[in-house]
Formats: sequence, structure tokens, C-alpha cells
Amino acid sequence: MIFNTVYYQPMDRRYDGLTTPQGVEPIPMPHEGIDQSEVSPESLGVGVKDIGMSVPLGIAAGNVEGVAAKLRSGIVNIEIGFPTRGRGNRQAQTPELYSKEQRQALKEIKQAMDVNFTTHAAYNVWGMTGYDVTNGRSFSRVGMTESLNEVRRAIDFASDVAGGGSVVVHTGEFERPLTQIFTDGFIMNPDGSLNRNYSRDEQGRLMFRRSHTEANDFAFQLIDERSGELFTAVQGNKLVAQPKWLKAKKDYKYFDDSKKEWVNVKTGDYINYQNEKVEDPFNIEFFIDKTGKKTPKFGRVPEYDEKTGRFVMEFKHHDDFEREAQEYNNSFKERMGHDPTSDQRMTGREIFLINRQITQASYSRGWSLQYSLQLKDVLEQIKQVEYTKKYYEEVERKTSPDEAWKILEKNEGLMNDPRLRRAFAKAGIPEGAEQAANLMPPKMESKAAKFDRVLHDLKQQVEQITEMAQGQDATALEQMESAKHFKTPEKYVFDHGVRGYAYAGIHAMKKTKDPNNPIFISMENLFPERYGGHPQEFKHLIMKSRDKMAEMLTKPKMQWEESDKQWFREEGKDIPALREGFNPYYIQGLSKEEAKKIAEKHIKATLDTGHLNMWRKYYVPDPRKSDEQNEQGFKDWYLHEVEDLAKAGVIGNVHLVDNFGYEDEHLSPGQGNTPVKEVVQILKKYGYNKALTIEPGAAATTDQSDFHGLMSTWRYFGSQVYGMGGPTRVGAPPRNWVDVQNSYFGQTQSPYFIAGTYAPSQDWSLWSGVSME
Repeated sequence: MIFNTVYYQPMDRRYDGLTTPQGVEPIPMPHEGIDQSEVSPESLGVGVKDIGMSVPLGIAAGNVEGVAAKLRSGIVNIEIGFPTRGRGNRQAQTPELYSKEQRQALKEIKQAMDVNFTTHAAYNVWGMTGYDVTNGRSFSRVGMTESLNEVRRAIDFASDVAGGGSVVVHTGEFERPLTQIFTDGFIMNPDGSLNRNYSRDEQGRLMFRRSHTEANDFAFQLIDERSGELFTAVQGNKLVAQPKWLKAKKDYKYFDDSKKEWVNVKTGDYINYQNEKVEDPFNIEFFIDKTGKKTPKFGRVPEYDEKTGRFVMEFKHHDDFEREAQEYNNSFKERMGHDPTSDQRMTGREIFLINRQITQASYSRGWSLQYSLQLKDVLEQIKQVEYTKKYYEEVERKTSPDEAWKILEKNEGLMNDPRLRRAFAKAGIPEGAEQAANLMPPKMESKAAKFDRVLHDLKQQVEQITEMAQGQDATALEQMESAKHFKTPEKYVFDHGVRGYAYAGIHAMKKTKDPNNPIFISMENLFPERYGGHPQEFKHLIMKSRDKMAEMLTKPKMQWEESDKQWFREEGKDIPALREGFNPYYIQGLSKEEAKKIAEKHIKATLDTGHLNMWRKYYVPDPRKSDEQNEQGFKDWYLHEVEDLAKAGVIGNVHLVDNFGYEDEHLSPGQGNTPVKEVVQILKKYGYNKALTIEPGAAATTDQSDFHGLMSTWRYFGSQVYGMGGPTRVGAPPRNWVDVQNSYFGQTQSPYFIAGTYAPSQDWSLWSGVSME
């Protein structure tokens, strides 16, 4: 309030177009003669014409007439939102519920009322990587296509109705620990230095954590790129038993006969049991032997302790795997002559899982070898039993029973052959010297049948051992094959997710009708717990998506996956040509710089001030500072990140939302603790002139209506919305905002009477018979 003036409320202004009468003191503007330490709303130049409101179809408006009703209340800008994906319903509508006629009606309303529309794709699309919102544990290529289709039909709706502007799509590709925030997922840089962890400030102090132990027990995830399944790879506080790999303990050299050259070995180099240097210690590929068998080829070998007769094992921490990953990256550079690409670079969690797969594969191969030895022994038993059976059959056929008995007694040693004894023992026939008597009792009946029983048992053992050995070999191969397909979720997103955003950007480019009002997808920062929630991740994801779109516009040939081909089928592209790497989006003659500008025009960001403020609940106060200083510390971080996004030129849409930093309750700006005015001031500083939209969720629930949330925002920004009529005499003070807000036809009291269509039905009357007016 400013005292001694006729200005009582933030929205009190001259409203009637009259100049100040002579002799009457002019009404001072609020920035005149007051403390400028507070952001002056008027200096922001934000008013009714600038601030719009989101209208979720099926919730805030049910049809075309509902949208028109919102506009008649005084809204100039509306973000039309679609609450759900797939097939819509009355309470949660989708773009395809609006026919050509309805779209044309909305377009004509927009033109007639001179208002602006923007669009929000399905609220339950979380990123373009196909994240399964239901189970939260996997990505789906089908889900990726479905998410892309949701954005496509929102773009089509924007083209038909809005004629341009933003099409908002949520990010939030996957969950990651709040204490380990790396934009590309790498803890270490290629040169071995530590990458910037944006969960900490520049002095290394931890700023955010989800629990008080998360800095130690954080859990990293990996994804199987074949199935899209997510699973926990390694935890920060968990020690994992791994083989201690054999390394040289001193410098030496040896002569390699195969290469006819001397090989230098340095301390710490990986070596094999022949003390030869392992050229590719991290090799997990397969080789084909002479029989055509596919066998894992291991580079490193575990260290063997001759004293204990065991292989040496050791416990490793997450940091150990990060150092091992750096060894891999250095080894790659040494072998290939260049640094690994982002997709080729290894992280500690990938190394951990590869080591675990190697260990499990070794276990399976060990059992397979054991079964192979057993098989060799059984095959020898079969050979001996068949020989002995043949001998007895000859004796029985050529001699008399008495003579056969004598011959068998003389050859009792034949039955004491170890292989034969093992075979008969497994068949339940006694061993030793009694075996001959058991085979040939006094009645001299034929005992060849007992040999058949032994042979049958041995052949069953062969089948059993063969099946078990094959199963163990198959398990080993599958484990090693899986090790080649484990990726960090960041790599998966940068490979698949950015393709989805790039496809959407290209579709927006094609659907743009007015070059001065292009359609663009506007990627929205989601919640702190998910990738893209941190502003630096958010910016990185946008830049990667723009790069991918520019690449698709300028590269004549590209490698396509089946999910890409599904997208092409829907667009009617020539699939056979794609097998040759043909790029249907290639624009001949388009330079990389031009493509980059096109991508920047059609892929932008939606900054949601409320989502960003939710980092507050995870903020770690500095114990050396007061509550006020810590509050200022969070606010400084918040505004610094906003300014960084503004400098990068990525912001194309803004959701002005407030909360108290805990949940996304959609308070009206100024009703929580989000520094909304300061955000707008920063945006204006860098020339932002696009949509500012409030999402009045709480106002629609606990206030009188969603429109009251918008009016509250207008008041918060000191918008020049005035009364409903002017003073009737010179010198009379103008009405104040409170004369208008929450009023009845410009009056702060209820009307004394109503007439016409507003009057109640005359079917009911008072007992006195007095008519209702």
C-alpha cells in the first residue's frame, strides 16, 4: 500500500482514459519514491495481455463453448492441454476428440476475439524414450512410438487451431540419484579428471540429496538396450567381491615369437599366466574355433595364489570401478588411436556389470568343463562294457556251460577293470571278484541282458551330461552377449530419446504454416527425481535433441532401427530404401549452420517455475549459516540456473507456477515461495517475449474458480486492469481493484434484484404472492 494517495491496491490505476484534472495530485506509479530492493511489477511490463491460463480439456473446459467461455472472462492467452494419452473420454480429452468442424470453430474464435492459443501434449507422456509409467522399470520401443504419436497429434491440433506456437511435452526420462547429477552420465572426463557433479556447488558442498544417506548409498541404474529393462547396477556403499586381475609387479621385456619382436611390459600392465602382456585386457568378444563353436574370449585372467591353491578375490567399491572404467577408456585410445565416443566410453557401473557377467559366465563354463570330463569318463565306460559284453557273448556261444564257467573264472580280472566296475556299480551290480559269479550263476543263464542294462544306464548319463553341459555353455554365451548390451540410461536416452524429440521437431517444422509463428515442441522440465529435472540436464537434453534434428536434415545416409522404420511406415516412407541407409529427411544443399538454426526454431524449452522450486525440499542447508542465509542460498541457485537457461536461448515457453517447494500443487504466483517475479525479470532481461501461462490447479480446487487464480496473478504483477466505469465528477477518485475483483456487475455487494433471463422461474412464488423480480 502507498499511503496519502488514492492508490490502495496493487491493481488500482486510472481506468477511464481521463487525464488527471487540474488541481488534483497525479496518482504516483508504484516505482516512484519507493524502495527498489523489491522487484517492481510495472518494470517487468507484464499485464493481462501477457499472462494466460492453461485449460485442460475435459477438466477446465468440456468443449468448444467451454473454451469460448474462458475467453469471455477476459483471458487473452490460453494453453489448451490434453490430460491423457491414447483414447480420450469426457473427463480427460485428447486432440482427436475434436473434429474438423470443432477445430475450425476454435480457429474462428481465436481470430474473432484476437487471442492466442498454445498447446500441451498429453500430460502422462514422460519423455520420448518410451518410459513405462505403469511399472517404472523399463523402456519400450512401442511406448516410444506411442509417445511420439501423442506429440504428433498435438502438433497437428496446434497447426489446425493455434496456427503456431509451443507444443509442450514433458521430459523426465528416468530416475537417478540426486547426489550424482552428471549431464552425460560420466563421473570422469576422458582425461581422467572428475566431471562436474551438479548436485554440489563449485566448492564441492553437497546441495541436494533425497535422503540423509544418499551420498553414500546412492544406486545407479543400467538398461538392457535390447529389452529396455532397467535394473540397479551398483550401490555406492556396497562392496562387491571380484577377481583380482593378474598384473605385472615389475618392468620387464620378452621376445614374442609370433610377432618376431620384443614386447615391453610395465608395472601394472595386465599379463597372462605365461607372463605375456595382454594386448586387449577388456576383450569380451567371442571367437569361433575350428569346430565352429562360439566361445567367450577373455582378456584378463585372475591372479592365482599357489600357496592357498585358490584364485585371489578382493572387495571393490564403486570408485574402484570408475578407475577401472578409466583404464578401459585409456586402453581404447591406445589401441584405436583416438578417444572413444560418448557411446563407446565406459562408466564404472558398466564395468561392474561386465565384470559380474564375466564371473558368472566363468562359473557356467567351469561347470561345463566339469561335465565334459564326466562325459569323457562315461564314454570310456561304454566302450569297455561293450567290449566285455561281446566277449561274454562269444564265450556263451562257442563253449559248453561248464567250459564257459572255467573261462570266465580265469578272466575275472576283466571284470575288475575300473571303468567297468564304475559302470556296473552305477547300474546296481556288485563290484569286485563277486561280479563274475553274479554274472554267471550256476544255472548258466545268459547274462547279456545285464550288460544291456548297464549300457542303457550309461547312455542316459551321456544324454544328461550333454544337456547340462550345453545348458551351461548357452548360459555363458548369453551372459557374455548381455554384457555387450548394457548401457547407462543416459546413453540410451541420447541414442533413442533424442531421436524422438528430433522427429517431433521435424514434424513441427512440416506443420508450420506461418514462418513468423512457427510451431515448436517445448520440452518441459519435470520433477527433481527424474533426469531432465535439473536445469543443466534439461539444457543438455535440448541441445542433444537439436543436434540430432540438424544431423537428420543434413546427413544423406543414416543407420535406422526397427523403431525408426515403424515411424517411416506411418509417414509412408519407402522401407526398402531405408535398408541402404537412405535418409528421407535429408535436405539437399542445407548447410549445418542452417540446419542448426531450424532445429533451434522448432525445439525449445518450457520452464516450469513450480517444478524447479521443488528442488527446495531436497536442498541441504549449510549448518554454518542462518535460515535466512540458507533461504537466500537456494534462491541464488534457483535464479542462477534460470539465467543460465535464458542465456543459452533455449526457453520458448514459461509456466508461471508457485508452491511451497514440496509438491506440485499449482498455486497461483505469489501464493507460495517461488521467486516468480525475479524469474520474469531475468527472462525480460534476455528478451523473452513469448507465452507466460499459469496452471491454476489449486485455485480451481480451494478458491472460487481457476479464473480467480488468473486474477490473483494479474494482481500479483500489478496488471493494469481497472474498474467497470469511470467517475462521474471531476476530481472524484477512481475506483480501486477491489471494486472490481470478486464483484457483482462492478458492485461489491449482491444485487438488489435481477430481471430478464437471469430472473428465476415464476413457477414458484412466495406464499404472499409477491412476484420475484
